[in-house]
Amino acid sequence: MSAELIKGTVIREEILEEITQEVAEIKEKHGVVPGLVTILVGENPASISYVTLKIKTAHRVGFNEIQDSQSPDISEEDLLALIDKYNNDDSINGILVQLPLPKHIDEKKVLNAIDPDKDVDGFHPVNVGRLMIGGDEVKFPPCTPAGIQEMIVRAGVETSGAEVVVVGRSNIVGKPIANMMVQKGPGANSTVTIVHTRTKDLAAHCKRADILIVAAGVPDLVKPEWIKPGACVIDVGVNRVGEKISEKTGKKIAILKGDVDFDAAKEIAGYITPVPGGVGPMTITMLMKNTLKSLKFKMGI
Repeated sequence: MSAELIKGTVIREEILEEITQEVAEIKEKHGVVPGLVTILVGENPASISYVTLKIKTAHRVGFNEIQDSQSPDISEEDLLALIDKYNNDDSINGILVQLPLPKHIDEKKVLNAIDPDKDVDGFHPVNVGRLMIGGDEVKFPPCTPAGIQEMIVRAGVETSGAEVVVVGRSNIVGKPIANMMVQKGPGANSTVTIVHTRTKDLAAHCKRADILIVAAGVPDLVKPEWIKPGACVIDVGVNRVGEKISEKTGKKIAILKGDVDFDAAKEIAGYITPVPGGVGPMTITMLMKNTLKSLKFKMGI
């Protein structure tokens, strides 16, 4: 029997509708909406595409969205001054600086300049610390891990006492989702193991996972025999493995594969995310949720 698909495309629509309704209610009662600024330096095609999707989503849920595009030769000093301007703008609740930045700009310095209370990406060291402490201290969990947790919860997968194995130790996905799953609270209370490239007997660790979260960036890394029957498998990997001609447009499009051998794994797992259409759509969705939370924190509601 095939696994139940956890579709990020479906869950995204549920969450965006919830956000839209809440934004409308806040606007009616208080006369304000969340403000989000996206700073784009240069003209990287992938960055432009991603920022455009963020803008479209922000408008859809009723946010005030500002797109601040800057020349690729902007100085680090001027970029830091721009961030400071938005830090002090009461109408702005979330600040995003699209990466990568030009080589002459220190990305770490720029990201650390964002007010932690407007850091809706959740990457500022203060927010990383808040995440580690857990509970009420958490303001903005990083968007992809937050999306993963939402998918698990909304699929009805039990997390309390579950064996969770995270494949990958990145600061963007692996470490934060491991930290989130081990915390006290709903959608967590799990026993968590992180495995990585230096782990001995990777397969044995994966095999005992009730919930297997794979964020390694290696196509088809996880084989079907590594999966515990009935497990929940969350595949975060999005790997380009070639090109094909789209039947709809007739243009070349990328062939994408996850970190899990999907076709074989879905016959063993109880739940599984597809690639594409799984975790990917959740990242911008949770960015919108964090921006709404920022406004609510500010207003005390």
